[in-house]
Amino acid sequence: MNYKDTLNLPSTKFPMKGNLPQKEPEILQFWKDINLYQEIRNHRKKSKKFLLHDGPPYANGDIHIGHAVNKILKDIVIKSKTLSGYDSPYIPGWDCHGLPIELNVEKKFGKSKFKDNKNAFRKTCREYAQKQVEKQKIDFIRLGVVGDWENSYTSMDKNFESSIVKSLSEIIKNKHIYYGSKPVHWCIESESALAEAEVEYKDITSNAVYVMFEISDKDSIKRIFNIDSIENCNAVIWTTTPWTLPSNQALAIGTDIMYSMVVLENNSLIIATDLIEKVTTKIGVTDYKVIGKTLGKDLVGLIAMHPFYEREIPIIEANHVTTEDGTGLVHIAPGHGQEDYIAGIENNLEIFNPVNDKGRYIDTLELFGGLSVREVDPQIIDVLTKNNKLLFQEKYNHSYPHCWRYKTPLIFRSTPQWFISMDNNNLRSKIIKSLSNTEWLPSWGLERIENMIKNRPDWCISRQRFWGVPMPLFIHKETKKLHDRTDDILQKAAEIIHLSGIEGWFDYDKQKLLGSDASEYELTSDILDVWFDSGVTHICVMRERNLGDVADLYLEGSDQHRGWFQSSLITALATTGKPPYKSVLTHGFVVDADGQKMSKSLGNIISPQDIIKKKGSDILRLWVASTDYTKEMNISDDILNQVSESYRRIRNTAKFLLSNISDFNAVKDKTNLSDLLLLDKWMIHKSINLQNNIIENYNKYKFHQIAQDIQNFCTIELGGFYLDIIKDRLYTTKKTGITRRSCQKTCHIILEMLSTWIAPLISFTAEEIYQSMELKDNKSIFIKKWANYEMTISQEEINICEKLFQMRQTISKELENLRNNGEIGSSLDADLKLHVNKKYFDLLNNYSEELKFIFITSNCYLEELTSDSDAHTIDDLKFKVIVEKSNHPKCERCWHKNKTVNFNKDYKDLCKRCYENIYGDGEQRQLG
Repeated sequence: MNYKDTLNLPSTKFPMKGNLPQKEPEILQFWKDINLYQEIRNHRKKSKKFLLHDGPPYANGDIHIGHAVNKILKDIVIKSKTLSGYDSPYIPGWDCHGLPIELNVEKKFGKSKFKDNKNAFRKTCREYAQKQVEKQKIDFIRLGVVGDWENSYTSMDKNFESSIVKSLSEIIKNKHIYYGSKPVHWCIESESALAEAEVEYKDITSNAVYVMFEISDKDSIKRIFNIDSIENCNAVIWTTTPWTLPSNQALAIGTDIMYSMVVLENNSLIIATDLIEKVTTKIGVTDYKVIGKTLGKDLVGLIAMHPFYEREIPIIEANHVTTEDGTGLVHIAPGHGQEDYIAGIENNLEIFNPVNDKGRYIDTLELFGGLSVREVDPQIIDVLTKNNKLLFQEKYNHSYPHCWRYKTPLIFRSTPQWFISMDNNNLRSKIIKSLSNTEWLPSWGLERIENMIKNRPDWCISRQRFWGVPMPLFIHKETKKLHDRTDDILQKAAEIIHLSGIEGWFDYDKQKLLGSDASEYELTSDILDVWFDSGVTHICVMRERNLGDVADLYLEGSDQHRGWFQSSLITALATTGKPPYKSVLTHGFVVDADGQKMSKSLGNIISPQDIIKKKGSDILRLWVASTDYTKEMNISDDILNQVSESYRRIRNTAKFLLSNISDFNAVKDKTNLSDLLLLDKWMIHKSINLQNNIIENYNKYKFHQIAQDIQNFCTIELGGFYLDIIKDRLYTTKKTGITRRSCQKTCHIILEMLSTWIAPLISFTAEEIYQSMELKDNKSIFIKKWANYEMTISQEEINICEKLFQMRQTISKELENLRNNGEIGSSLDADLKLHVNKKYFDLLNNYSEELKFIFITSNCYLEELTSDSDAHTIDDLKFKVIVEKSNHPKCERCWHKNKTVNFNKDYKDLCKRCYENIYGDGEQRQLG
């Protein structure tokens, strides 16, 4: 007889294969149709807020894998906070001004097109940036990131641009901004200053020279070094930038460093004592003599002569002089270095810069006028050689600052710029003091940013470009001071920009703002550093949208300690006096399987677009969630294939649960949790505990731990134990009986929990699962909160289930041995004799008839253990296992072999249990 129609076979429309590249766009359309973001806001409008503020990516080019990681991590945070009941709005944004956009516009249309029409240039830049924003927006949405995409922010929005000017006004009012000539990183290609965050370091080979500066005051030298006579004396410096020698204004020593007078060949040289051996070895001299020593403080005030100009060069003290490299004497060019500049100010030296915007010496510079500083080294070395001032030259490999955009070496040059002073009104100390009020994740972020703040120079916020927010500042032509009505002028400029954007300001007759004294002032033509734009988003977005000044979380790559985290921190302390964030979370960079950075030359670039096209966004999202993002994040095709396997395990688990609750109505079901079978209670108890851990890890942003816990739960507790056990109950017991309903209710609860656990991680699949459930209390899973269940179960009952779970692993191995030996096919071909110590015999005896269902054997005979010899031990449980091939007939319905088969002559191939489940009231169970 065919009993198929008497079985409760699984049924669901939820497919085994995800077909994510095809399915995900359908879900995106569903979210759009229900206006998901606004639905979430409506359901959380009275809830406590959690604010993750989006750091704006640059609007240029396709998104790369790093962008995808960042946006997915943010989305995981937002969705987990929403599930926790918070109102957690997400307003994405873009950085839209700056050099890269200018360069792309010039590349596309040519420089000459906009030579005399900067407004047309700005308009074209704006159009280009908007296209980039729209293109990136599509890709971000395709990742499954839910946000206020219709009201996202851009730094080129006229309201935003207006707020930038207002922010500048606040910082000026608080006396943190000044105008002055200081050495700044200068990009020759862009002819503009760069901020620290726009500088990257690369190894290069430079011309290093040891140069002699003659000291003519021989009497002072003899006195200081306590020597009787000397023919000539030279202070020796070492530099890797010979092009700065024309700007030399002084030599610096360390006051506590010991210096020696070293005689070699025809020269007497002043060199730091600790560096004599290194210098003489370098120049290949072994025959030398030290004739005197003195401390550096005794050399201060001596006068040397410039090696090729008739210029007296004083010897000064400076804190940055060390004996790590060189000679212990440093050539000082205040116009070409931060430390040199400080030394120059302290010693009243000229801040001399003979280098123009294009990286060439001014035409009037003696010997080298008009030459490029990048090409002049040979000429300078030639002059030094002719003047007998070159002691030695070499090639030197070292790390050197480069332009982040052009990838070319930068120079330091002193130019008139606008700066945020790090020390006026104690700004630096206030920032450092505030750092401890912020939670830094990982914790090493605190020390990193603290060291950066301690050592950073003043922030040069002005740029000599065209596509950016103007600095509406009028400077007195003689005093170089700001106009007395600067605040009023800035507020008026902000109004103009609010109405017409920055183009409105550039078109405006600025003289109207000044009136009668207009002729006494000149307007700066500079624009603001784009890092200032993004640095004031806490004002232009958070404050302007009534979200407050302080975000709960900033989340960006670890490079932003020197970028956005720092620029935001400086502007916030300079305006509001407090940090703009409560917590800062950083993630590492994406590398290939071998730890190599992604690069075209290595051919190891993996784009998010390719992953989505081949595998779907949820695979990319699960990779992000499964990876410890606090370190470098490895990705490869093999790694993604492993992630796909993990995804399949979760999907298959969901499919099994869905297929077995298709006839279960959670609303109409009246089964109390207290009436559930013991194994079901235990599984719900386990699920509740796991959910508590998952929520805790979401709150700690430990997403890879969550992904691992979910994977283990699906593989071990569910797939390897519970779901395997309950198949018999689900398929063979009375359809509406408590025995089956108990595990259906449990499956429904587990699925409800599981779908919310995975929702922040694999959002498309979670929504697909939720929409496949017969009864839904919300339009979308992302409107839900964590499932809230309480399970009453005794410690004794927990212990029983835990021990059964652990014993099953041992018993499964024994069954596998029988299978490998060819004695049985399935485990139902076996009978089991289980001997346990008295404590557990007493505990399990009440369930002895049901143990066979736990171990999936046809029969299980429970007996008390008489001898501990060779017994398995699990804590206080001791047990022995004997598995044998069953000799009983097989029930054609449940496939169990037992002596009740053929009990009824009319149903010879049916066991008594199945007969009761078909024709009677159904079997009753206690355990599972």
